[in-house]
Amino acid sequence: MSIVQISAALGPAECELAVKYTLQEMQKEAKNKKIDLEIIESNETKYGYSSILLNVNDDAKTWLNNWLGTIQWTFQSKIRPNHKRKNWFVGVSLMEVPQQLPTDDTIIFQACRASGAGGQHVNTTDSAIHATHVASGISVKVMSERSQHANKRLAKELIALKLLQQLESQQANNKQAQHQQHALVERGNAIRCFKL
Repeated sequence: MSIVQISAALGPAECELAVKYTLQEMQKEAKNKKIDLEIIESNETKYGYSSILLNVNDDAKTWLNNWLGTIQWTFQSKIRPNHKRKNWFVGVSLMEVPQQLPTDDTIIFQACRASGAGGQHVNTTDSAIHATHVASGISVKVMSERSQHANKRLAKELIALKLLQQLESQQANNKQAQHQQHALVERGNAIRCFKL
């Protein structure tokens, strides 16, 4: 399975709308090509989505490669009708799941019933999984697969991905703090002075 992210990045609300449009186009094309494309996580906003994680079968890599990169949408803003800008950009990227997944003893798994659309079988079994990584508190709910085993595997992949993102974010914050130290050096009022 491949995990794909559609993101508005730091773009304005129109980019969130463009993420929604991108998802709709991907779903339409995937349906025509009989490709399974499932939403596993979404960050919904007032105008669309700031980001969406999708689960795509590995056999759809060729199709998926046509979507990876920057997607441009050209439309007059419905949010700010007098705005001059008409080009809005979103990013579609393949998320690399770490090879080293968290072990079962570091995660608390809880079976639960799936919710939402899914036909007559959606609420008859507890196939959805709510997983919490004990050390970090990262929590995910996965119900895209039909079996608990497959949902557990996907939950571990999502937690591994979120742990990696958390680590990268911490490293970026440390680097930014280190860079900001250059601006924080106080001129004058030294605690030690040296002359050559």
